Amino acid sequence: MSALFEELDYRPTPIGALSLRRRRLLALDVDVFEIILGDEHLMSSLFTASEIALAKIGLDACTGDALDVVVGGLGLGYTAKAALDHPRLASLTVVEMLEPVLDWHREGLLPLGAELTADPRCRLEQGDFFALAQGSTGFAGERPPRLLDAILVDIDHTPDALLDERSTAFYATPGLTALADHLKPGGIFGLWSDAREDKAFTNRLGTVFAEAWAEPVTFHNPLQDKPFTQTVYLARKGG
Repeated sequence: MSALFEELDYRPTPIGALSLRRRRLLALDVDVFEIILGDEHLMSSLFTASEIALAKIGLDACTGDALDVVVGGLGLGYTAKAALDHPRLASLTVVEMLEPVLDWHREGLLPLGAELTADPRCRLEQGDFFALAQGSTGFAGERPPRLLDAILVDIDHTPDALLDERSTAFYATPGLTALADHLKPGGIFGLWSDAREDKAFTNRLGTVFAEAWAEPVTFHNPLQDKPFTQTVYLARKGG
């Protein structure tokens, strides 16, 4: 491996081979960490604005103090870190299906790993978020499940562009209704998307939740030297 490129780990997973890479971008004078699934780029530390916005906007929309939050999908950890930085966050459970991603944080291969694993408010749990969202136990195996102030999800590319078919039912009305059962009255559901708003999905959220809206997150792409817009969907449970 050269100083400009290094594959830090490579492992098979139930949904394909997963690779963690570090790449030096000389033009920007930065090290970029990338997670690759098969031939598909899942995430890059060069583009984190919308992942951070998911936590900030989502938790800002919550009412009350001592917020109890679940994040679906750990990835490079930027949503989890932003949640921990929120002044009203009391406890955070991060549910990640892929064991290598958890290992990379716990072993210090990723820049945010040491901070996330050292924070006593943060629990990293291995599990299938989508199965737990449809289940009768809590996201950390509690029975009866505790109701949450917010559930924030950053797993699939968009509600229609999925990493694995097992999440298909989650984005339909029955799946969203089951997810809402895990929230307190007034609780917030937040979802990251790699595309501009799909109004059909916002409308679908509105049939399940008391309020639903989409927040565009626009940032500069230094590789293409132009702006790029992603979306954070938000919905508030009634009651």
